[in-house]
Amino acid sequence: MGKDVIIACDFASAEATFSFLDKFAELPRKPFVKIGMELYYAEGPAIVREIKRRGHKIFLDLKLHDIPNTVKKAMTVLSRLDVDIVNLHAAGTTAMMKAALEGLTREDGTRPLLIAVTQLTSTDQEALERDILIEKPIDEVVMHYALTAKNAGLDGVVCSPLEAEKVHSVCGAEFLTVTPGIRFADGAVGDQKRVMTPAAANKIGSDYIVVGRPVTQAEDPVKAYLRCVAEFVD
Repeated sequence: MGKDVIIACDFASAEATFSFLDKFAELPRKPFVKIGMELYYAEGPAIVREIKRRGHKIFLDLKLHDIPNTVKKAMTVLSRLDVDIVNLHAAGTTAMMKAALEGLTREDGTRPLLIAVTQLTSTDQEALERDILIEKPIDEVVMHYALTAKNAGLDGVVCSPLEAEKVHSVCGAEFLTVTPGIRFADGAVGDQKRVMTPAAANKIGSDYIVVGRPVTQAEDPVKAYLRCVAEFVD
């Protein structure tokens, strides 16, 4: 898969989700979408199957983090949903990430891409030190988590766009960077701490950007999405 814009469908119901996605019906290519905890917990696997049936690529953003055996079993279940990307927390350790890969890999050897969350884009240095008791610089922490994920066999990481370029320098150009925290230059930052515009994310080498409120809450979501694509992909 090449560079792309992923829309975060952070809705509370199938009705709201399909009302939103129907706006894109006339586009020649259906947008890549992210299904997160809110929607998945509200609607379950059925919402994933229906969105896939409608022709969308799917990033299933459930951020698994548990003991290796539990994550392995969960990934085995998720592998049946035919999504394109799934994720977990790199903080779960190498053993957990390797177990996740085992569970995610189907009998025929195929599997979705598996990526690891390094540090959430809502986390800044102060929170890292105060709440998690990690006193290393956040940039160093992210690079360590990224390299650990690569060594465990994962395909990439979720990271701030501010860190994407360095992740590639540490882990290689083929190691994917999926970057939330995207805002237009003329838009509100909200609760994100480490943000970047689509155009800037393109310049520093993000492979995928995840865009939520700047598209989902826009007056014209299709126009906002196409603006993201124009700035990031074209």
